[in-house]
Amino acid sequence: MDDLRSLGFDVQIAADVTEAARLLSAVPADRRVALVDPRFVGHVHALRLGLTDPRFPAAAVPGALTAQPEARPALVRALSTAAAAAAVGAGAPTGPGATTTTVTDRTVPGRLAVTMDAEGTAVQRPELGSLVAAVPVDESARTTAQSAVAAVDDEAVRLRSAVKAHDGFFTTFFISPYSRYIARWCARRGLTPNQVTTASLLTALIAAGSAATGTRGGYIAAGLLLLFSFVLDCTDGQLARYSLQYSTMGAWLDATFDRAKEYAYYAGLALGAARGGDDVWALALGAMVLQACRHVIDFSFNEANHDAVANSSPTAALSDRLDSVGWTVWLRRMIVLPIGERWAMIAVLTAVTTPRIVFYALLIGCAFAACYTTAGRLLRSLTRKAERTDRAARALADLADSGPIAQIVAVRGPRIRGAWSAPVIALVGAGALIAAALQQPFGSKQMIFAAVFYAICSGTAVARPLKGALDWLVPPIFRAAEYCTILVLAARSDVPGALPAAFGLVSAVAYHHYDTVYRIRGGTGAPPQWLVRTIGGHEGRTLVVAVLAAVLTQHSAFTVALTALAVAVALVVLVESIRFWVSSGAPAVHDEGEPA
Repeated sequence: MDDLRSLGFDVQIAADVTEAARLLSAVPADRRVALVDPRFVGHVHALRLGLTDPRFPAAAVPGALTAQPEARPALVRALSTAAAAAAVGAGAPTGPGATTTTVTDRTVPGRLAVTMDAEGTAVQRPELGSLVAAVPVDESARTTAQSAVAAVDDEAVRLRSAVKAHDGFFTTFFISPYSRYIARWCARRGLTPNQVTTASLLTALIAAGSAATGTRGGYIAAGLLLLFSFVLDCTDGQLARYSLQYSTMGAWLDATFDRAKEYAYYAGLALGAARGGDDVWALALGAMVLQACRHVIDFSFNEANHDAVANSSPTAALSDRLDSVGWTVWLRRMIVLPIGERWAMIAVLTAVTTPRIVFYALLIGCAFAACYTTAGRLLRSLTRKAERTDRAARALADLADSGPIAQIVAVRGPRIRGAWSAPVIALVGAGALIAAALQQPFGSKQMIFAAVFYAICSGTAVARPLKGALDWLVPPIFRAAEYCTILVLAARSDVPGALPAAFGLVSAVAYHHYDTVYRIRGGTGAPPQWLVRTIGGHEGRTLVVAVLAAVLTQHSAFTVALTALAVAVALVVLVESIRFWVSSGAPAVHDEGEPA
């Protein structure tokens, strides 16, 4: 009982299920409740995992069951069923899922969990590993269970489980060995993951400010602060897992702050270089574009294959075999330049070299990583036999971010058949657009025609459901087309301030695209259509920028227009995003850290 009280429960004793139902009815409807067999023997952390995780409406470990407010009606029904069965002397409940669970857990909480499962309320059963959770039936079994509890240090298990599995080499060996203890220190002082996440963001912003000074001392301080920000970035997730403090707000913060920190740091480096007379804004924007495109490739491929019916790819089988060899696992995780390795490289190079060298290294490293991962995914897609589902097609359509122009073309335009038609058409449109931006003089009206052609190709590409083997390439192609066009036009305009304004515009649009990804992961679909229409979709924004470049060729006018567009997109996107993520209906999605 002391263990339950330490977890925040008010403990009451019930003689039978009838009394348990009566006590349950007296608990306010907005409270979590738990039923625990009085004979329970186990680790406190086993109870914590089973009874306090906020992500699941109902959860159970042997001898214990919990229900959050949304699952309490199902628990009440299960108690009523159990009380009626006890009154007539009936046995254990039967139904779907009953066979396996009732064999291993014949306690009242265990049988109630089976009944809830059978009636359609999913009951989460966490993996306990070496932790003990048992209900001994006699003194001998109790002694055995107590010995098993004494043999395992549950605090050590709790610390180990706070570290994210399958992390990068740098994070695993240079950060996590001590950041987990920082997480425990934070937990014991009542700090929340959100507070640590915010501290990480503030530290990164200070690092960006230090880099913006353009001095050697500022660069050294920036590198050290960036590394410390990454330590805190690891700590917030470990604190959430250590104390099971998951929240919707935490999901939003964790999902967006990593990108905000990195891109703010790029801007700081560009400002610092400008103080020294070196204009590297084009490199900074190029690094951001490349990194954002890498991520959308990851997201798009994963969504396309999230629930594929089959996976017979020889490439996937080879990958699995390589993962069975220890050193290849770490090598393959390092060469994709995940966030730990990438931030360590940025921090060290900032301290000892110049911003230009930092961006050169970033562009080379990220380009190699993008080629490596994309080639592997192309091979998997071409060699696997899988049927994509409607859900996958819908997710890819949402990631495409098609605006009104593309939607009209998709409905009224031609539907070109062919397994590869969608990515080929998208690539043709994107290629023509970027080629025009590179070859046509700045201010040329031909750029508008290229943007219109791109919009038509974009609508044609998404006219049919994106279920082809390579259709996951469509969203990345659209991202590359939009971002690169903005970059090239700003760079070729030779207008002061155009590149920083373009950096702000791409940052605002990229935030919208990341926001879309995490909404899809939460099962709520893309942002509302009114938002996509308001900010124009990828083809609409590209057309607007092309028109601005063709019309506003006067000194500084293009910069002002890009800045205004960036502010407008940022305001609309941020207001809707914040409204969504802080609302009670938003999903509790927790970013466990992207591999890249």
